[in-house]
Amino acid sequence: MIFRRSRFRELVDRQLDLFEEDTELLDAAAEADAAWSQTNAEESEERYGEYQLLVDAIGEALYEIRETYAATLAADTADQYRADFDRAARRRFGRLAAFLEEDD
Repeated sequence: MIFRRSRFRELVDRQLDLFEEDTELLDAAAEADAAWSQTNAEESEERYGEYQLLVDAIGEALYEIRETYAATLAADTADQYRADFDRAARRRFGRLAAFLEEDD
């Protein structure tokens, strides 16, 4: 079986590296996840809501990065870039990139 290297792999990796370095959202989400996981039942819903807001903000930031670059490409090329970006973001950030799944 031959695996084809993504046309946009290096670009997407650099974009995600920059996002990871330049945002405090990932650290805040990790802290909120820990707080939600360790809270009592009375505060659980509120803590989960705080965590979910951060997950949404991360997804929206990733979406903005993706769409800003995709807008510079021809339609068929943009679709391939989006697919490559989504795959890499989900691999790297897991459930924090769930917002991109909703967009597919």
